[in-house]
Amino acid sequence: MIDKLDRTILRILQADGRITATALASEVGLTLAPCHRRLKDLEADGVIRGYRAEVDPAKVGLGFGTMVFATLRETSREAIKAFEEAVVDEPQVVEAYRLFGDPDYLLKCVAEDLPGYQRLYDERLAALPGLAKLTSTIVMRDLKGVGGLPL
Repeated sequence: MIDKLDRTILRILQADGRITATALASEVGLTLAPCHRRLKDLEADGVIRGYRAEVDPAKVGLGFGTMVFATLRETSREAIKAFEEAVVDEPQVVEAYRLFGDPDYLLKCVAEDLPGYQRLYDERLAALPGLAKLTSTIVMRDLKGVGGLPL
């Protein structure tokens, strides 16, 4: 069970994933050993799924973002599995969500520019298994991005 102290640890880590264990312990009012133990327990329990750097897409040449709605021809177990595996394997799909209702999926894609996105769409997205329909919309501006959970 996640208690108030664990939530505080998680809130701090969401804001600064590079904080040292010593600084984290100090911020939450623990000594190093119990703080480290809690951190390891949160990792072992899968509460903390990993650590990563947040990269500005534009600064690495991938500043063109799209939201793509995908509808499948059929929703059999096999069709869903094939589609989802192909989506997971596509590096320019940076987020993917299975939805209730229509459409079936929402994919967030990145590309270097409009011609780069057109190539992605024509060569790889349109070839996803089981696909009936794709609808794209261009991201005008990222207002919030991937944020932390409200702990």
